[in-house]
Amino acid sequence: MAVNLSRSSSPAPEARLYLKEDELDRAVELVFAASRTFWRAAAGALQTHNLGPAHYRALASIRRGEGLPVTALRRALGVRKQSLARVLGELETAGLIERHPGLSDRRMRLLVLTPAGRSAESEASAALRERLAQVFRAAGADAVAGARIVLSALAAEDIP
Repeated sequence: MAVNLSRSSSPAPEARLYLKEDELDRAVELVFAASRTFWRAAAGALQTHNLGPAHYRALASIRRGEGLPVTALRRALGVRKQSLARVLGELETAGLIERHPGLSDRRMRLLVLTPAGRSAESEASAALRERLAQVFRAAGADAVAGARIVLSALAAEDIP
């Protein structure tokens, strides 16, 4: 079975992209393998702090949105309440985050990194950025531009 991935209903023949099931299956394998290898780049930094990828994703999101409410973090990460509660509990117990009451709504919990949390996030981010820099340099500008398009489309929830 072939899948037409062209965006327009009548593109030039050379612009059409038809992929067979075995080609798509190989792409799925590559996405999973890339994910495993990517996280392995930060494994040392994460293991130093007894953290996993879910902890890192929370720390990185909190760093980018210091004072982020728990509900906003849950939406940003796209995780269940129970999963996030477990991760945040572990981060708080480890002294990597703090929860503060909201200013206008005291029931709201705002998340901030502690200095230890900032350090843990920074170490893991540096390792991940270095891995991406190595791969991007090896691939070249055109491939990086194409990869950004593909990754953005994979991350989007409303693909046409």
